[in-house]
Amino acid sequence: MKKSFLFFLLISGLSFSQQKNVKISDLQQKSEDTVFPLVSYSENPLVENKINTFLQVNELEYVPNSEGNPFKLVTTGKTSYSNYIYFYSWEKLETPKNILSIGIDGEASGAYPEGFSKWVNFDLRTGNFINCPDLFQPNTVKAVENVINQSIKKRVDDFLKELKSEKNPTEETQEQIGMYENCFIEHTLEYIEFYFGKDKLTFVAGRCSNHAMRALDDLGSHSIEIPYKNLEKYWSPYARNLLSGSDKVDATGFQNKLLKGKIDKYPVTVLIKRLYTDNEENAFSAMYWYDKNKKLIEWDGKIKGDHISITENDYYDEKMGKWIPRAFIEADRKGKKVIGTWQDYKTKKYLNLELEEL
Repeated sequence: MKKSFLFFLLISGLSFSQQKNVKISDLQQKSEDTVFPLVSYSENPLVENKINTFLQVNELEYVPNSEGNPFKLVTTGKTSYSNYIYFYSWEKLETPKNILSIGIDGEASGAYPEGFSKWVNFDLRTGNFINCPDLFQPNTVKAVENVINQSIKKRVDDFLKELKSEKNPTEETQEQIGMYENCFIEHTLEYIEFYFGKDKLTFVAGRCSNHAMRALDDLGSHSIEIPYKNLEKYWSPYARNLLSGSDKVDATGFQNKLLKGKIDKYPVTVLIKRLYTDNEENAFSAMYWYDKNKKLIEWDGKIKGDHISITENDYYDEKMGKWIPRAFIEADRKGKKVIGTWQDYKTKKYLNLELEEL
């Protein structure tokens, strides 16, 4: 108990305002549908570059400083996920000094339009995106998930009691009761939104309703606020140092990392995106680009231990009904490095591949 109290006093005593040298402006070309954050951090240009590269590649599928309008793909539905995306506002949040948290609001249109709110969190010591599972000891992740899910269950149950207490419930109320009684989603840290505050972490979990039932969903998404002091026993060493203001940077996972290196003699940059499970195999998606032409190329990868296998597709053959590959990559992770070969699908020629985490 004493350690927990001292730790909380330590992080409480730090300056929780955003670092004064971190400024955010609007990425040009700004319009009412393209209000997107551009970070400036004069104290550490490498961190500034990593954050902006991540944001623009991950959200806009645009490589910074390449030709054209950064918002062209997202506003015309030509990204890899095909939705039309509009960004309406952003907000820099008040956090501990090592952290930059930004809230972003917008709208996505696929089969139907739907507003969204999302949060991105960065480690200002490294410029790395902060992945939620990295904040907790591996053997405590389930316990943290249970705390979140129990809080959501209580929120839903309390609202159900209110609805069921109505003496003459309307048809709409009865539909709401049915919806909330069937809200049994088990949220995991891998897919939950979160952001840092002055003295608490806020988890934001998806709502109970689908799009068709959204008008009935008075609760909406679930924001669960947990004070840092209540999470102290779950923190990983990485989280402790991050929150305490320490300069010590602990190792974190492979997901959402930027890597730089070469394929043969050509400089490339890679963004490792989502890690997931595919048919009981550990898989990931990634994008890379040659630094000279800045054209995004997609990778689909598998991870087994430290070995990585990647397929780089060329185009989709409508007649054959399948993707035609351009290359195959076989490589191994060695600390922060990835070393292996890139093999051309047509010529079978091998090229050396060497990457390293930025």
